[in-house]
Amino acid sequence: MIHVRTKIDRPSADVVAALGQFSAATIHEAQGRKGALAHRLKPVDRAMSFCGPAFTVEAQAGDNIMVQVAISYAQPGDVVIVAGSEFEQAGSFGDVLATACKSKGLAAFVTDSGVRDSADLRTLGFPVFSGSVCIEGTVKETLGPVNRPISIGGRIVRPGDILRGDADGIVVVDPLEAEEVVRLCQQREDHEAGIRERHRRGDATLIEVHGLVEKLKAKGLVVEE
Repeated sequence: MIHVRTKIDRPSADVVAALGQFSAATIHEAQGRKGALAHRLKPVDRAMSFCGPAFTVEAQAGDNIMVQVAISYAQPGDVVIVAGSEFEQAGSFGDVLATACKSKGLAAFVTDSGVRDSADLRTLGFPVFSGSVCIEGTVKETLGPVNRPISIGGRIVRPGDILRGDADGIVVVDPLEAEEVVRLCQQREDHEAGIRERHRRGDATLIEVHGLVEKLKAKGLVVEE
């Protein structure tokens, strides 16, 4: 028997909005360089960006029946994320399903498989991240679970985990750590703002501003005229 869980523990909208202010890279660095999904999962348009709780799906390679099931039960703000065996030679999601997602108010769609209708997806503007773009279609045959932990992009993603995606990639945040991650992100942003201001003033060399002088000396770097 295949189970579809429709009720998941979602983080508060305030926490999701707070994390969404920061880039995926900033979040990754701030939480100790963890949570990054594989770089092959890319947006169909670099302008696409999202933040929201994971609504997880397991789909068989070349089959999108469970993708359609998940979209049917996902709630506004959710990110439907599909582990599809990294099967790149099929477009499991296109403009019709994207229109359905956007109409429901979903935050994004992520798959380690392929998508198609990429030009229409860019025009529609609904955030779509995938492992490939492929014109070939899919069958609708094999059932799979919805909302249990999945393996995707080299990480385990659990229902309700917070996903932040932008032009650089996707990062996963444990909702229990999210408030602390927000604090660390803001701390990092403030620190980098100070660094940028020092660069604008031009009052020190780059390695001085970045605190690398002593480290370089310790490693034996010698600078000669």
